[in-house]
Parts: sequence; structure tokens; C-alpha cells
Amino acid sequence: MCGIAGWIAAARSAPEDGAIGAALDALAHRGPDGEGARAFVNRGTGHRVVLGHRRLAIIDPQGAAQPMCDDAAELALTFNGEIYNFRALRAELAARGYRFERDSDTEVLLRAYQHWGKDVVRHLRGQFAFALWDGRREQLLLARDRFGEKPLYLCEKDGAVYFASEAKALLAMPGIAAQVDLRAVWEYLAYRYVPGPRTLFAGIRKLPPATYALWQLGRLKEFRYWFPPDRNPRALKGDDPSVETFLSKLDEAVKLQMVSDVPFGAFLSGGLDSSTIVALMSRHGSKVKTFSVGFAEARYSELPYAAQVAKQFGTEHHEIVVSEKDLMGELPRLVAFRDAPVAEPSDIPINLLAREASRSVKMVLTGEGSDEILGGYPKHVMERYRWIWRSLPFHSSLFSPLVRSLPYGFRRAKTAVANFELEDWRERYVRWFGAMDRAERERLSVLGLNGSDVLESMPPFDAQTGNSTLRRMLYFDQTSWLPDNLLERGDRMTMAASIEARVPFLDHALAEHVSGLPDELRVRGLTTKWILRRAARALLPKRILKRPKVGFRVPVNEWFRGDMRGYLLEHLRSPDSLTRRYYDGAALDRLLDEHIAGRHNHEKTLWTLLNLEIWHRTYRPG
Repeated sequence: MCGIAGWIAAARSAPEDGAIGAALDALAHRGPDGEGARAFVNRGTGHRVVLGHRRLAIIDPQGAAQPMCDDAAELALTFNGEIYNFRALRAELAARGYRFERDSDTEVLLRAYQHWGKDVVRHLRGQFAFALWDGRREQLLLARDRFGEKPLYLCEKDGAVYFASEAKALLAMPGIAAQVDLRAVWEYLAYRYVPGPRTLFAGIRKLPPATYALWQLGRLKEFRYWFPPDRNPRALKGDDPSVETFLSKLDEAVKLQMVSDVPFGAFLSGGLDSSTIVALMSRHGSKVKTFSVGFAEARYSELPYAAQVAKQFGTEHHEIVVSEKDLMGELPRLVAFRDAPVAEPSDIPINLLAREASRSVKMVLTGEGSDEILGGYPKHVMERYRWIWRSLPFHSSLFSPLVRSLPYGFRRAKTAVANFELEDWRERYVRWFGAMDRAERERLSVLGLNGSDVLESMPPFDAQTGNSTLRRMLYFDQTSWLPDNLLERGDRMTMAASIEARVPFLDHALAEHVSGLPDELRVRGLTTKWILRRAARALLPKRILKRPKVGFRVPVNEWFRGDMRGYLLEHLRSPDSLTRRYYDGAALDRLLDEHIAGRHNHEKTLWTLLNLEIWHRTYRPG
């Protein structure tokens, strides 16, 4: 796991080669174990190519320095991530006559490109973002893994292409300044994150997941090489839809992702997903190190469940407890690490947990991605039964107003009914986890972008006959919510502590198997992730299997009415606020007053606005 940066630019306008140093310094947290840079000249056009690298050594820690170069073949690679099937690829390539000097996935990637060219991405099983210069073909290949576990940001300016693992490294390059993209602000108010390929920085975009970009003759073209399989329905091709087959494929993914030459462990919440990962890890190695975080408010803390799982599997267990003081103190620092608003309050305890884990390990496995692959959220149930609500007489004129009038504690019911009333399924999918629907944004915002349609950022979807409501919602989760929020969060919050996170549930071979299962094996009646729950019967205590889904719940609603009240008001109501000009002042004050007085729960919206303000104070964009 590492940080990469570089550019390709015409010689007359290229930055000095040494300018890569500032970009690499901005990525030092991603790679404290070493750094390197190489410069090349494109013989055909005279363009200058610079590749930079910061290293966090996980595999072959004593070797495999980067950028890795083969001067004879005129190849150079800077690579962030892990190729889990690198040993199988190495054996295949060795049989074809390629020679290897070390036990390194980086060298395997270099040789795999030498053999397959740009199609190398189709052979990789892992998480990755890389830049590879091919002097003979006079082309630069930029690529990102299938689900977007590893980030890659691009900026095209004055005919040059700049790239980096984080936006802050691009901002450290000559001529790239922080400018706000107001269209991205409008979309952020809907999603709570900025859907790709946009970022809040004008001119800086994300390379989409499952995409490679090829620079040749001064032009950069992007190609999508894979789509999450829920995009189109398909039947299992010779695969067994049994619970046992599913568990064996998940077990294979866990075993593959345990490849490491340094100490590693697992994040353990005590929920179904992370507990299953820990149970499977215990099959394949020595004593597992586990790390859990809880809250001072006992009703939000999952530590007792995590402790039970740790005891069951004899792990070396570590716990930390956080409070609102941790949240207030850490938030600006983590906005700077993310280069974006912290969309989820749970980002903060995840980072604190990563810092605790970094004392004894350099890599962790997590349960992230299970909900988006298997259907694990209440919305996956509720959306399938929306027709029942819509069939009720007077649902809009009678029942909806009654639900909206319910007191403060009925936030989820009010959200569900508000979403049921949205006719456009695309708007509903954003709204389930988003901050505000279009009408709410138009009441609050004075950005002048009210004519912009947030639905333009929806991922493409092939609405063929046979695509179920569940598949359609999962495809949205897999192409928007997951890469642009959860995986971005996971990468930044762990890499800020200089450790690597791996997510076995997002093994693409596992995802392809699951996509062929009938819907009822994922969501059956009111039961989410049915096949995982059934598979886990042989692994986990009954108490863990039967406990309700809690999620990484941070009690922000109480904190905003208590110790964080002054912090919230200072950012959103004071004359020093940089974002208050985006809003109708009376509408914003009404949101604040209603929440603080306990009349309505606006925690999600207020968290969204607070973090946007912190982002502006951090970067002071023009």
C-alpha cells in the first residue's frame, strides 16, 4: 500500500523534475517506509514523464523499491495496492519464459503488463491504482481496480496530465490551485459525498473504478474494462448456489487477502460481517490480532459483542473508547486527510482505531462491502415493498403527513415515508442515504444551480427486463455509495495512520458468483444478507447471528444538542462562516433551531453542512 504521483507534459511547459518532491511529501502518510522518483523523455514527442512513489512495505519489504524500472524493456511502474493472485500469475508467466528476481507483486505486475499489455487489468485480483510508462509504445497507462478500493486523481491542464493518489498531492504540483466546483457542491448536498468523477476541486477528477486511461500522442482516453455484475442479470454458469459454495468462495477470498510479509490483523465490530471475516482468518493463520472501537454512550457501543467474538476465536484483542471530544478535536485534521468533507461521522472512530492498530500491525482485513454485495441495509428490504405503501388509499394526503408529524425519535420512519413518496427511483436511491432531496435543496440553497439535475451523476444502468429492484439498488450502491464514500473513507482513514485495509467481500470473483444467485438468497422477506447469515451458523455464536444491525453509529444527534452545539453554531451561523452565503439564511437557521430544540432530527443534513464549512476553511478555495 503506497502513494503515487506524477505527470506527463510537453517539455516546454513541464514542471521541473524536482517538483515531484512536494507532491510526494503530501503523501508521506501513505508511504513512510521509502520514496523514489524517475524521469523519462518520450522520444517521439519530447514529452517529459515523471513517476513518483511513497512506500508502505507490506510484501517483500526489503526489496521491490519503486518506481520499478526495466531499462532494457523501457518500462517503469509506480503502483499502489496489492495483487492477491500475484504468485499464481508469477507461476503462469514463469512458464511462459519470464524471469523474476524477487517475491514481489510489483514485479509480477510489471511482467504481466509486458505480456498482456493494457489488458493486464483483466488478469489482476486485488486492489490497485498504478501508472506505467512504456517507452517503446510511447504510452502512459493509468489504471484503477474494479470496485475503486484504491484512489487515483487526475488533472489535465495546458496539455499535461497530472495524477496522484490524493488530491492534496495534485495541489502541491506547480500551477494547480484549489478552486471550488459549485456543481459538485450542489451534488454533495444531495449525496453527502461528491459522486465521481467530480470532486469539490474544479479541474480535479477521479479516474472511475474498473477503468484504465491510456495517454498516447498527447491525448488521454478512458476505457471501462469491467462492470459490477448486478448491472445485468445472469444465471450461475455451472456454479452451485448452495450456502456451502458461497462460504468456500468467501473463505478463498479471505485466505488470498491474508498474504503479507508483515504483521496484520482485523477490524472487529462484533457485527455479522467483521465477525465472519475474523472466524475465517482464524482458520488460516496463527493468533489473529483484532481491534474494536466503542463509544462512551453504552447504547451505541458494540464492544461487548466484539469481545465475545474475540474470546470465541482466541484473538489478541484491543479496544478503544471515543467521545464527542475526540470527534471535535479530530474532524478538521481528517477533512484535510480526506481532501473532502467527512461524509460519515464514523470516519473519525475508524481513523482512531487505525491509529491504535498501527502500533502493532501494518495491514487489517475489514468487513466493508458486504452490505453492498449481499443486500444488507434496511433500504434493500423497504424498497422492495414500497408498492404496499403506494397501494394504501390516501397514502400521500393522510398517512404521509401523519408520519412527518411524529416526534424526534422517528427519524428512520420519516425518512422511509419521504422516500416512498418520491416517484423517480433514481432520486430515491440517492435520498435513502443522502442529505436532502431536490425540493429540500432548492429551499435551502441559493447557489443558482437549481436547474441542475443531480440524476445526471447516476451510474449508467442497463434497465433490461429481468433486472429486479434489488439488483438495481445494489448496482447503484456498488458504483456510487461504495467507491465514492465508503471505500474512499476506508482508504483515507487507514492510510492517514499508515496502515493498509483489505476488504474480502469485494473480491470480484466472489461478487460475480453472488450476482448470479436468486434475489431471495440475498434478501429474503425481511431478512438481509440471508446467505451470509445461513453460512455463518457454522462459525459464529447465536448471539452474534441474532443481534440487530447497528452499524457504526455515532450519536451525533445528541452531541449537536449538547457539547457540540457551540461548535456547530460557530461554523454555520457566525460571521466567519465561508459557506453561509450558499444558503438562504432563514432556512438554515430554521434547521439549526429545530434540531437543537429537539423538534426534528436534522443530524444528517447538519453534519453535511458542517463538514462542507470545515473543508472550505481548510482549503480556502477561490
